[in-house]
Amino acid sequence: MDELELLIRARYPVIYVVSWEEARVEQHLQQIATRRNKQIYTWSVTGGMRKLGAPGAGPAPRSRGLADPIEALDQVIENKEPAIYLLQDFHAFLRPAIQCNIPNIRKLREVARALSDSYKTVVICAPCVELAPELEKDVTVYDFPLPQSSEVDGLLRRICKDVGEHSAVQVNLDDAGREALIRAAGGLTLQEAENVFAKSLVHDGTLDGRDVSTVFAEKQQIVRKSGLLEYYEATTELGAVGGLDELKDWLRRRSTAFSRKAQDFGLPAPKGVLLVGVQGCGKSLCAKAVSREWNMPLLRFDVGRVFSSLVGSSESNVRRAIAVAESIAPVVLWVDEIDKAFAGSQGSAGTDGGTTARVMSTLLTWLSEKTNPVFVVATANDISNLPPELLRKGRLDEIFFVDLPTADERQEILRIHIARRKRDAPAFDLVQLAAAADGFSGAEIEQAVISALYDAFSLGRELRTQDVLKSIRETVPLSRTMSERVSDLRSWAEGRARFASRASTASAATPKRKLEV
Repeated sequence: MDELELLIRARYPVIYVVSWEEARVEQHLQQIATRRNKQIYTWSVTGGMRKLGAPGAGPAPRSRGLADPIEALDQVIENKEPAIYLLQDFHAFLRPAIQCNIPNIRKLREVARALSDSYKTVVICAPCVELAPELEKDVTVYDFPLPQSSEVDGLLRRICKDVGEHSAVQVNLDDAGREALIRAAGGLTLQEAENVFAKSLVHDGTLDGRDVSTVFAEKQQIVRKSGLLEYYEATTELGAVGGLDELKDWLRRRSTAFSRKAQDFGLPAPKGVLLVGVQGCGKSLCAKAVSREWNMPLLRFDVGRVFSSLVGSSESNVRRAIAVAESIAPVVLWVDEIDKAFAGSQGSAGTDGGTTARVMSTLLTWLSEKTNPVFVVATANDISNLPPELLRKGRLDEIFFVDLPTADERQEILRIHIARRKRDAPAFDLVQLAAAADGFSGAEIEQAVISALYDAFSLGRELRTQDVLKSIRETVPLSRTMSERVSDLRSWAEGRARFASRASTASAATPKRKLEV
């Protein structure tokens, strides 16, 4: 038994269903009414009151429309038969602080009292909650869930059956492709899923597992409307990230943890990972790569966007951002430089009236209690601003320390960036270049290659090893200009975090024993 039917059987007089899917809500209520031997009526301001017939019984008979909300509620009271009344977009007549809505609010309170000892139920369906304070104790709010994977699977099978007769359209879906499409469509309404499947068919005349990108484009529209999150088109694969073998293996082992097979096995969806370390060593790049590796959309959460000058707006904004991320799950949520977001939260009461502390509290509570498949990738440079609440197990699955690349990793990074610039990497002395780039981050190595390309282009010749070597020698890496901070990061990571590379340079944090000879 679902929660909505339970509320109706318990004779809750007024139920406020929050959903964009009026058709699904109406169909679900029809099924409940059939099981409970009740009539069902729908009302809208444009169509008035309409009596629906039993499912499959042909066209539903219509009663004379009552467009006025007061007259519609009067008819609810006057009718004697057990029934469910679905009022569509009735929230517009219940908004507080609007003088003309006062009679509607008063009338709905009278309806709630009159229906308390009857077999009639009023169901208000609206996409958002807008209730006057007077109705808070008379109305029960219920969030109608989005379609489950089984419903999306049924929709996909129906579409495949409908288009199977057309020779111009091809459906090439194996089990893996079908599951990838169903998982990608998670968080969409049935109408949105049907539209995006139809768009894929019209675009190239085929429907297969590769159409996941089209589904992600549909989700991008949802994100853009919110204005609080950024949608990133992930183009980087984990194989294009130099080094960090431990982190990449950890991520690959969890790439199938969102599948139905993993759920049947008893695996919970992974919660997230915190990447702490030296600037420019690939933390943000890994966040983008995991999205491509797992074939999931990537959202960037800029905490600075949620802050507003209006009292209470900042807390509301972070809840809206979380709701948007959950609405299109499964998804990768990238919280970049989370340490800067937490900066000042401890003294927030004396600086901004506690707004920062409340925003961070909302975020931390969600990280701990979220059940939707939203994988959080948080990156941080300054560990002194990270609160202990974030570091404890349960909010995130693992904490990785991303150190400066080792000699082998520097060779791999050089090979990647030279090949990316359409050059033959084996023609360069990568061993010599990696040795010269000792103490360089991945970003600094990339910039050294780009700088060498500028020099070679200005001289009108091809890029050579000596050009890259010259550029490396002219660069002062961050590990030298801020050596004390890098040492502090390494000291903190010992025993507190897992190293992202198998052969970490963390041993450099341990001072060598000095002998007097």
